[in-house]
Amino acid sequence: MRRATIMVSIMLSSTLYGTNGDNLIGVGTKSRGMGGAGIGISHCAESTLQNPALITCTKGTSISFGGTVFMPDISAKMGQADSHKSDSDLNIIPNIAISHRLNGNWYIGVGMWGTAGMGVDYRDAKTSPIDSGNMNMVTNLQLMQFGTSLAYSTGLFGIAVTPIVQYGALDINYRGFDGSNVGDGVGQDLGFGYNIGAYYDLSNGLTVGGVYKSKIDMEYKNQLSIATQPFVDFGIFPKGMGDHLEQPAEVGVGFGYEFGKHTIAFDYKQIKWSDAKGYREFGWDDQDVYAIGYQLKEDRWRFRFGYNHSSHPLEEAKGGPAVIPAGSYSQAGGNGLNLFNILGFPATAENHYTIGGGYEFSDNFYVDLAYIYAPETTTTMSTIVGLNPESGELYTGSSTVKHSESSLSFQLSYRFF
Repeated sequence: MRRATIMVSIMLSSTLYGTNGDNLIGVGTKSRGMGGAGIGISHCAESTLQNPALITCTKGTSISFGGTVFMPDISAKMGQADSHKSDSDLNIIPNIAISHRLNGNWYIGVGMWGTAGMGVDYRDAKTSPIDSGNMNMVTNLQLMQFGTSLAYSTGLFGIAVTPIVQYGALDINYRGFDGSNVGDGVGQDLGFGYNIGAYYDLSNGLTVGGVYKSKIDMEYKNQLSIATQPFVDFGIFPKGMGDHLEQPAEVGVGFGYEFGKHTIAFDYKQIKWSDAKGYREFGWDDQDVYAIGYQLKEDRWRFRFGYNHSSHPLEEAKGGPAVIPAGSYSQAGGNGLNLFNILGFPATAENHYTIGGGYEFSDNFYVDLAYIYAPETTTTMSTIVGLNPESGELYTGSSTVKHSESSLSFQLSYRFF
């Protein structure tokens, strides 16, 4: 019985540091300053991951490197227990990109980016007989991608492909009610995928782009299988999860329009969570993402603004009654799934407001900054909230997660003509 109670508490202890599901809205500072838009507008080397066809703006060689200081603010409250705030509120996410023009039509690009992840630290949460203190959970998921692009351009039209190598690491560690430490170390894996991008210049400053990103299968041994097995043992779930957590495929289109000193960009993409291993079992829906950005060029200065909206991928599953008698745990399946989603994977950020800018110190060297803020969202669902160790009865009730985000991105770039 204790083990089942432990697993109930596990699910309240992860938070995302991505913003569209577990993905960052953009991986480069220019894009992040424009709401994450970058499918139909070129950011040179930075475009290697968003739309690799647009690295063709490079005249010689372009190098960009920087990173994002990501500051999530998330707290979870299960039933009548106290709300606890995660101490994992500061993450550093790097990005490096290089693009080079080989000749009149061919270009190459190389990049490495932190793209997504989640993590929480409840080690200092106090416990009581009616409050597990989130089981003093510490979790950490990190995803990084490395890609090399090959692009071809005729001037008005361009196409490119980027083979992707993705590194991922997942660790779950927590304290059981008996005081024992539970965890199986870090699960790591390498996955492989690809991005395909294209653009067409419609003239008069208008460009349209499209991109497809393949899904990337990842297997973190002894992580999700161990986390869900007790739900199977007590009949809550019909079967346990495998250890595959697949980054989903994406398809997107974008438009860019330049007129004088002004540039407007708009992107739409769909993230196919419902077809990705792991997330499919969580019941996630496909996510629609809209991004709009604006840039003003003024001498050597750049000023950027943007907005990003992503639909909510989580839906409340049908749960059972408030008290589930012993031997009838299957009725709690919906509440268990809600617990897994709302408290374990609270992908609840929806609206993101961005501002950024840049300055060219010379024709070769420039710097860019961006700030992103996602206002707090509050999401409540019916979940499992406790277990009576004597009767074996599961109790259900409302659980709530509050989630807001802010981040600061910094990037240095150098061009060789």
